[in-house]
Amino acid sequence: ETVHAFDANRCDVLTTDKSGLYSAIGLLKDQNSVIILPEIISKEPLGPVVAQGDDEWFNIVRWSLYAMINAEELGIASYNINNMAMSSDPAIMRFIGLEGVKGRGLGLSDTWARDIIKQVGNYGESFERNLGMESPLKIRRGYNALWNNGGILYAPPIR
Repeated sequence: ETVHAFDANRCDVLTTDKSGLYSAIGLLKDQNSVIILPEIISKEPLGPVVAQGDDEWFNIVRWSLYAMINAEELGIASYNINNMAMSSDPAIMRFIGLEGVKGRGLGLSDTWARDIIKQVGNYGESFERNLGMESPLKIRRGYNALWNNGGILYAPPIR
């Protein structure tokens, strides 16, 4: 209703989180008649949600997100994951399931993190494909970038 009211000129401003604004543009009759202001006036974290009480599934979802963030930080991507088995970096060897506890603590295979990256990519690849510059929305990463690239994303290491 809000987007339709804005589109009908019944209000002058529309505000919501950035992803909501970018997706609302697709609903407007004249998509070139609006500007999304660059300033961030609030931070509304969005992320995966699971039903309360399913701790096993919660842990799998949480660590899957951590794996995608860690992969990007380690330089692991869908296009180079197969070559990473040759790495001597202990963090990469743990990540791809060659060393450490592997997937047993989550009830998953030893290659669980490698399988995620091979199938959907690291966090950056997924963001760009679904929300970023490779998507129709063309949202810049901003706070969704890694901590070492001006954003706030970081995850605990996989051990």
